Amino acid sequence: MNTPYRDPGGWERDYLQRGRLWGGASCDLPAIPPGSRVLELGCGNGKTYIPLSERGVSVVGLDISPAAICLCQRASGEGAPLLVADARSLPFRDGSFDAVCAFHVAGHLKATGRNAIAGEIVRVLKEEGRLYFRDFSDRDMRYGKGTEVEVGTFLRGEGILTHYFSESEVRTLFSALHPHTLETCTWSLRVRGRDLPRAEVVAIFENDG
Repeated sequence: MNTPYRDPGGWERDYLQRGRLWGGASCDLPAIPPGSRVLELGCGNGKTYIPLSERGVSVVGLDISPAAICLCQRASGEGAPLLVADARSLPFRDGSFDAVCAFHVAGHLKATGRNAIAGEIVRVLKEEGRLYFRDFSDRDMRYGKGTEVEVGTFLRGEGILTHYFSESEVRTLFSALHPHTLETCTWSLRVRGRDLPRAEVVAIFENDG
């Protein structure tokens, strides 16, 4: 299928200016069975992509930013299956993947984009395939920072949108899938002597067909 290219905007500028934006160890990786075919949306510079690929699964990484894909390619080695594409219109056949990882991807789009990604995820998942989802909660300390462009969606100075989800909103967004687990995970971040709340909605959905 033909995939329309969309401007990566702030992400491309950030990766070009700052290089590897995301470092450190990637924690809480999903327990995906070895041999599974996995799609990671928004793979960035490879923080999650690389450890996933070392777990005996076949991972395809996708990002809208060409600079991010170049960085991920350098870190993961030549021949790694990586491509520049838009998650709102995936260049894959129906039922192509056993699992899809969508970590902090849908939350960087407006409502129409989030709905498009959800539809594409459902389309490319095999029957009994799983979606592993993670995005910021509306209980996060950064909720309300920036200019609100839609309900719960804020534009900050770097030109990147962030939407903050409730659990019920995530359930509705992926209503075509069965929720296996769905919860809000919270922790504290100490900033200038103060403990501030961070929060993510974390979920696993199954495609019951």
